[in-house]
Amino acid sequence: MKNTSKILFVAIMASFLSACAARGPEMKTVDYVDLDRFMGDWYVIANIPTFLEKGAHNAVESYALNDDGSIQTTFTFLKDGFDGKKKQYNPKGFVSDTNTNATWGMRFVWPIKADYRIIYLDEDYSQTIIARQKRDFIWIMARTPTIPEEDYQRMIALAESVGYDVSKIERVPQKW
Repeated sequence: MKNTSKILFVAIMASFLSACAARGPEMKTVDYVDLDRFMGDWYVIANIPTFLEKGAHNAVESYALNDDGSIQTTFTFLKDGFDGKKKQYNPKGFVSDTNTNATWGMRFVWPIKADYRIIYLDEDYSQTIIARQKRDFIWIMARTPTIPEEDYQRMIALAESVGYDVSKIERVPQKW
């Protein structure tokens, strides 16, 4: 029994330590997000897709600030092509850091909140990058369905500089 407990303890500690190591250095967010300006529609230009987003076309994430301070999110896209079936998901966001408004928890399934960090936001609130501390998913978004290639490459370079494997980032087809 003692050996089983020791093995279980070592296994749990190994899992915990490897999870901590996988997080990488703390990811810096933007200094401040004006939530009212950030709300609205954002076209997903590129991402490391979650299993829900694989094959997404015309992906748009829309944010609306609720009276209680939470963020109603509507994520829509066409599955596997421009003539694909329309999909919609409605996670709820919660600002985790009210000093900056740049770190959110996004709840797809209660009680789990996914980590969202706004690591880039241009001055006119027309382009943004939402990343995760785990560096497993990332979203490059804009207020328009396309952005200049120079802007895209600059955001890819930023993603790489904070520890992302940019070879995993995929452009999201947009045709309106």
